Amino acid sequence: MLPIRLEDDNLHIGSHLAIRFQRTLRIPDDGGAYPLPPSLGGFPLRRVADYADRVPEAWRARGGVFAPMYQREAMWLSLRGGWPPVALKVGVGKVNAVSGKPWTDPLDTRDQDYLVCPDQPWLDGINSGSGTVRQFVAMPLGMGYTVEGQVTGRESVGGVQLVAFDAHPDRLPERPPQQFSGIDACAMPVADMGLGAGGEMEQEIYPDEYGADVWDPERSGRVFVHIANSMAWREITGEEPPPTPVSARSYTEHGFPWFSLYDEGRGDLAPAKGLAGVKSVKEMDEEKGFAALQDDATVEVPAPQVVELGRPEDVVSGGDW
Repeated sequence: MLPIRLEDDNLHIGSHLAIRFQRTLRIPDDGGAYPLPPSLGGFPLRRVADYADRVPEAWRARGGVFAPMYQREAMWLSLRGGWPPVALKVGVGKVNAVSGKPWTDPLDTRDQDYLVCPDQPWLDGINSGSGTVRQFVAMPLGMGYTVEGQVTGRESVGGVQLVAFDAHPDRLPERPPQQFSGIDACAMPVADMGLGAGGEMEQEIYPDEYGADVWDPERSGRVFVHIANSMAWREITGEEPPPTPVSARSYTEHGFPWFSLYDEGRGDLAPAKGLAGVKSVKEMDEEKGFAALQDDATVEVPAPQVVELGRPEDVVSGGDW
């Protein structure tokens, strides 16, 4: 099994992959597809084992790490790796975020249900459209909003599941392709959170250029990432969670940038049939007769900055929002 370690809020699986959970804007759910929103800094991550006397028994059983998110807050995954590449599966409440199928740890070698890192530098949401994803948005379990609840009919797991696979070194090409920057080798009830679907943004999920037989099932590592609401985070850790992110409208009015990745010719996996019908948080509000709880009015976004090596982290530091 690959070792798992937490270092400066970066989750390392093995020696070739680091994952950071990024705070970001909640993009409007207005029927349009938005460019990539920025990072507003990383979420803090803490090990479940370090707070074993304060977290729920289910958390202790699964282990892993946990992060704070406000209800209806958005996030994206920054995926940093070097050579050799790594195959990464991402689950949202035991639903595969790429294929929409029920979660399994092994790779699906017939229908790609994983990302290849560092080819794929980030993942912002579920694979529910052609060249687009629906943004990851935190919602409490038990209300039917999450991807898990809509796809499986139950909300019993929540959180994010990650499994990474190293490659068979003798099955890779001799010369690595151009790539992104590498890395060095409760005593109280907790309101568990899962991930629902938000607005649509422009993002492709790349096909595996190496082939499924490259990945070594004997060299894998898995970790569960629990999501605690802001109150639970305070009670467990004694720390304040990061402030609620600024709105897309306020961010744009202040002249901060949006982003687009130069990835011409990389291709895109087909939309996941199981995820295409997932309703957004806004649509679930309307179905339940709730008043709108976020600003989904269309935002006029300036031409996005085209990047090749990744979005800069924490483009907004400080300031009175």
